[in-house]
Amino acid sequence: MTVTKEIVVERLKTVNGPDFSGNIVDLGLVSDIFIADGKVFFSITVPAARAQEMEPLRAAAERVVKAIPGVNGAVVALTAEKKGGGMEAPVPSKPAAPRPAPAPAARPVPPAPASQSQGKRGVPGIDAIIAVASGKGGVGKSTTAVNIALGLAANGLKVGVLDADIYGPSMPRLLNIHGRPETVDGKILKPMQNYGLKVMSMGFLVDEETPMIWRGPMVMSALTQMLREVEWGPLDVLVVDMPPGTGDAQLTMAQQVPLAGAVIVSTPQDLALIDARKGLNMFKKVDVPLLGIVENMSYFIAPDTGKRYDIFGHGGARKEAERLGVTFLGEVPLEMGIRESSDAGTPVTVSKPEGAEAKIYRDIATKVWERIQEEKGASEAAVPTIVFE
Repeated sequence: MTVTKEIVVERLKTVNGPDFSGNIVDLGLVSDIFIADGKVFFSITVPAARAQEMEPLRAAAERVVKAIPGVNGAVVALTAEKKGGGMEAPVPSKPAAPRPAPAPAARPVPPAPASQSQGKRGVPGIDAIIAVASGKGGVGKSTTAVNIALGLAANGLKVGVLDADIYGPSMPRLLNIHGRPETVDGKILKPMQNYGLKVMSMGFLVDEETPMIWRGPMVMSALTQMLREVEWGPLDVLVVDMPPGTGDAQLTMAQQVPLAGAVIVSTPQDLALIDARKGLNMFKKVDVPLLGIVENMSYFIAPDTGKRYDIFGHGGARKEAERLGVTFLGEVPLEMGIRESSDAGTPVTVSKPEGAEAKIYRDIATKVWERIQEEKGASEAAVPTIVFE
C-alpha cells in the first residue's frame, strides 16, 4: 500500500485536540507532512505553556500514523512555534483551576545538582557516548569522526556511529553503506553496519538529494529517535558526528544525553579557531567534558618533492589547547589519499591500515579513549562514599 499525505491526514482527524475540542487537523495544529520510504514526519503546534502536558497527544498521533498499513515509522514532534498556512485556528486553553489558600511558609529547598536537573538518561547497551564537533563546516569533522571511530574499533572496542547532521548526513557515503535499516517488531530500528561499526543516519531514511527543510523541534525529535529507538548495544562507545555550529542538534545532545565528552575539530587558521572556541565554550557551559582538540589539515607534504607546506598555518589548535588547558589530540595532514578514500567510502584507517595517516588516527583514538577513562574516573571519585562502621 502506498502511503499518501491524504491517508495520514484522515487518520490524524481521529486524534482529539487539546481538551477534546475538535481534532488536531481541523484545529490547524498539524504541520506539512513529509513522507519518505514509508516513514512519516510532521509536527503538532501546541501552546508553549502547556507543551509538557501535551505529550499524550503527540503519542496518540504517532500511534495512529504507525498503524497505517505501509508506514514503517513516524517522527512526530511538538512545537510551540506558530507557523503560517492553516495555523490560524485558536487552540483552546485549559480553564484555570481555583487558586488554593496560601500555604505556610516552607523551608527553601536547595536546587538539584546540574546532572540531576538536566534529567539526562543513558542509552541502554552503550557504555560511553562522545560528540565530535566543530564550530564551522568544511574543517573535515565527519572524516575525522569516522576515522576516530574506526581507530577505536581497531583498538579492540565495540563502536557505533550516529550521524547527527540531519541536513547534511555524510556517513552513508563515508562508510559506503546503502539501503534502508530494518526494524525489530516494527518499532526499533536495526543499525546499518560496515567495517565493524554500527551506524545510523538520516541518510539511510531519505534519498541523498532530498532536502530536509525542518525547524528545530523536528530536528530534535528525529535525533532523539535515532539515538533511543535504535538497537545499538552492546557498545563500548558511540561516536556522534555532530553538525557544524552550536544549534539545536548540539544542545539536544548536550542537554539530554550523558555525554562522556566532546572532541573539537579545527583547522590551524585563526578564522576556524574563532569558531572552534564557540564550540568549546558551549560544551563547557552545559558541563560536557572536553576530551581534546584535533588539528585537521595541519600541513601538506608535496608528493613529488617531499617538501612540507603549512597551507592554513600550523600549530594554532595546539596553542589553543594549551591556552585552555585542554588535551591536544594530534595533527592530521592535508593528504590527498584521505580525501580520495573518504569519497570512495573506504576510509584510510581501513583502506591503508598500515599507512602513516591511519596510525595518526589510531593514536588520536587511543588518546580519546584514555581521556574517556580519565573523565570516568574523575566522575566516580567525585561521588561521596558512605561507610558504616
